[in-house]
Amino acid sequence: MSAKLERLSQILRIVFEGRLRSLVEDRGEITIEVGAEDYLHVARTLRDHAELRFEQLMDLCGVDYLTYGNAACKPGRRFATILHLLSLEHNWRLRVRTFSTDDDFPVLDSVCDLWPSVNWQEREAFDLCGIMYSGHPDLRRILTDYGFVGHPLRKDFPVSGYVEMRYDEEAGRVVYQPVTIEPRENTPRVVREAGYGEAGHV
Repeated sequence: MSAKLERLSQILRIVFEGRLRSLVEDRGEITIEVGAEDYLHVARTLRDHAELRFEQLMDLCGVDYLTYGNAACKPGRRFATILHLLSLEHNWRLRVRTFSTDDDFPVLDSVCDLWPSVNWQEREAFDLCGIMYSGHPDLRRILTDYGFVGHPLRKDFPVSGYVEMRYDEEAGRVVYQPVTIEPRENTPRVVREAGYGEAGHV
């Protein structure tokens, strides 16, 4: 670990003593994990603390760990929100991961009041993964249709979806209907000329 990351790691351990569930340094980056109950407090401290000053949120994404590592996840460890933060003042980066405690109805606090630019990213995580953000000023779908049922990036959502839409000439409008595509598994077929790879074949 570089001296710079070592210093950041020490500051994080001191400032968040008792609140960090884990702190991992891997490939030159630090990732901390905090509980859902501490998420908003930790985020605010990361932004405002003089020795941290993570004034810029680069990215927020929702993650479904349902079959992570080819194993079923433990209860309360399925849906996570991950923040990527940048401190321009100190020139360092940090990743923050928080799991929602309820897999059936995942909810976390919104960080829109801290970093207003995250508004659309929280909407995207809600739309695609189904993670709710309490306190978000306008939490509604952003990429799928308003009448869409489900969340496309959940690992239990079928690739073909549940419904398809088409224009109905008789009704004069777009209508929804159950998916008519039969699920199938594509197996690549290799086609080669006779004698391919034999000596003297050009």
